[in-house]
Amino acid sequence: MADTEQAVQPEQLSIVATTTDGIHVLTGAGEIDHHTGDTLSQALNFSGTPRPRVVVDLRQVTFMDSSGINIFIAAHRTLTDAGGWLRLASPTDAVLRTLQLVGLDTVIDCRETLDHALTG
Repeated sequence: MADTEQAVQPEQLSIVATTTDGIHVLTGAGEIDHHTGDTLSQALNFSGTPRPRVVVDLRQVTFMDSSGINIFIAAHRTLTDAGGWLRLASPTDAVLRTLQLVGLDTVIDCRETLDHALTG
């Protein structure tokens, strides 16, 4: 029998962007890592937007590594410097654990649900 190998494809990240009451909502699905970080970075680019308010809905994100942490820190700084804010909503248990391990949940406002992130 021949030994065969299948190439492992990295999980994809899809992001759907909507706006609710002037707040930009980015809903992610998949994994946030070094393979998919550019997708997240591009979605979080609100340069030229006055006082951008952004919520990232993480309920369908199954994994996040340090790439995602770094992207969120950079976006938080950029949005805050522009007079806006960044909130994270509905992180899965795996993502929440990563956020808590590095203390990002104490730097960036992290809410249990999308509704709480939009109304708080």
